[in-house]
Amino acid sequence: MIRPVFEPESLPIESTGASLPVVAAERLTPEGLRARFTQRLPWDPEPQESRLTTDMRDPRNAAVLMPLAMRESGLTVLLTQRADNLSNHAGQVSFPGGSVEPVDPTPIAAALREAHEEVNLDPARVEVLGALPDYLTGTGFRVTPVVGLVHEPFSLAADALEVADIFEVPLSFLMNPAHHQVRLLRWEGGERRFFAMPYSGSGASGVAASHFIWGATAGMLRNFYRFLLA
Repeated sequence: MIRPVFEPESLPIESTGASLPVVAAERLTPEGLRARFTQRLPWDPEPQESRLTTDMRDPRNAAVLMPLAMRESGLTVLLTQRADNLSNHAGQVSFPGGSVEPVDPTPIAAALREAHEEVNLDPARVEVLGALPDYLTGTGFRVTPVVGLVHEPFSLAADALEVADIFEVPLSFLMNPAHHQVRLLRWEGGERRFFAMPYSGSGASGVAASHFIWGATAGMLRNFYRFLLA
């Protein structure tokens, strides 16, 4: 399958979620998240494009860790900027993660292993809360997003072969639907839409930088928003 080559930042914004309800502040705390994952409230993931749910053949199983760092100022989401030399999603913002390997007994184990390999996050510092529904990517992966609280103290170090930068975004920013954009791509007579959540902040070096969170990462964050809103 030929994939379109485009600059996602340059595509038009079709809509935002400014009119949608916000997640209650108490849900964005460790206690609120623990309580939410013990509940069985009905909710629906964001609908994905029909081409992903009907046309994909034998997707590869993968898992990512959605690490929520427990900072004094509130929870933050640990994200990475992928290295430019990678064969999949090069240069994009992503969660630590990768393919589920034969050595991994569960997707949770795979997510923790990959996070340790990519950013040196000690699995012992991660309190796994649960997992969100699998997410299909246009590059042929079925991804299990594993949500976990990261307890201090912890240290991070990027694997230079896979990760160009590590940065944090306040969970409250990413769970505010006003920051959720829908971008539109027109290609080969058709239309494709994806979520984007641009953010300006600091990387691991402390230097201010802008990060364009989009695609599968933004899609999984959007599902997390819908999960917490239920």
